[in-house]
Amino acid sequence: MPPIDTTASLLGLTAVLAYLLGSIPFGIVMARLFGLGDLRQVGSGNIGATNVLRTGNKVAAFLTLVLDAGKGAIAVLVARAALGDDAAQLAGFCAFLGHCFPVFLGFRGGKGVATFLGTLLALALPLGAAACAVWAVTAGAFRISSLAALVAAAASPLAALALGRPEATLFCIALALLILVRHAPNIRRIARGEEPRIGQKG
Repeated sequence: MPPIDTTASLLGLTAVLAYLLGSIPFGIVMARLFGLGDLRQVGSGNIGATNVLRTGNKVAAFLTLVLDAGKGAIAVLVARAALGDDAAQLAGFCAFLGHCFPVFLGFRGGKGVATFLGTLLALALPLGAAACAVWAVTAGAFRISSLAALVAAAASPLAALALGRPEATLFCIALALLILVRHAPNIRRIARGEEPRIGQKG
């Protein structure tokens, strides 16, 4: 972790604002804007881009992906510019928590993959690019989004060390563990060979 130089009050404010930003359910917003119905009644019921794609609307899915990633990235960039690296990591983590446990949806949110990748890209571009590359290669090979997310998350702490960003290692471990927990049902379906493929409609 980076040195903690920001005051507790400012870190607290950063955490709350980043969490609220992360809580915005862009998947549901896009589904409503594009007339796709209640996303929670489609496919897996998840509010992320992969489930939006199951509606068959690629534009809505792309916008959801960008906006969900942007939540983490914006939180990190604004906190870093205003306060420093300690606030940036906290902001990214809280934006991720907001997506997974959004106050606006009764704390029932998404899996956090896009927000995870957006956060890493803003925190350290090479690290984020490495995580995205691992996701893309795994997704291309197996066509299973959840598997790609799990592999990318597990690889991120190792990538942080390999790329000379040891201060981000604990951050990556924390996010990876949460992604693992959020994907518990997916892991069981993968083991049974029942996990839906990318682009498969709900």
